[in-house]
Amino acid sequence: MTHTTTLNHVDLEAVAALTEAIRREPEKGATTWRAEVEWRGGFRSEARIRDFAPVPSDEPAGLGGSDSAPNPVEQLLAALGNCLAVGYAANATAAGITLRGLRIDVEGDLDLHTFLGLRPGHAGYEAIRARVEIDADAPVEDLQALHEKVVATSPVGHTLAREIPLEIRLA
Repeated sequence: MTHTTTLNHVDLEAVAALTEAIRREPEKGATTWRAEVEWRGGFRSEARIRDFAPVPSDEPAGLGGSDSAPNPVEQLLAALGNCLAVGYAANATAAGITLRGLRIDVEGDLDLHTFLGLRPGHAGYEAIRARVEIDADAPVEDLQALHEKVVATSPVGHTLAREIPLEIRLA
C-alpha cells in the first residue's frame, strides 16, 4: 500500500524523490522544455505543450485581433504569476506552512511604437510588477523568508530578469 503525504495539495514524497534524484545525479537537473505553435488565421494561434489541450492566443480587437484568447504578452505575465504560485506552494510546503489562499497580480508596461514599426527601440516590456497576497497561519518573518526564497528561485522570474541567448531561425 502506498501512502502519500501532502500539504497544500503538494505531493511531498514526489518532490523529495525528485530532489534526491537530482542530488545523486546532477545531470538529471538539466532539462529541456518545448512548445509547438501553429497559426490559426488572423492573429490567432495555438500552442501545443505535451499532451494538453491547445493553449489559444489572439489579440484584442483594438490591436486587430478577434479577442478570442489572451495575447502573448498577457500569457507572459500569466507564466510569471503561475511560476511564482508553484514556488510559493512548493516552498511553503517544504517549510511546513499551510496556505489558505494565494493571489498574485501581475502587470507590465509595454510601449507599442516599436512593435507597430513607428520607431526603433525596445518592443518588449519596460517593467513588470507582481503583487503577492498570502493567506496563511505563519509569522510575518516566515512569510517574508518564503517570499525571498520564491523570488530567488523562480525560473520564469530569472528568465525575465536577465538577458539570455535567444535564437530564432527560419527553417
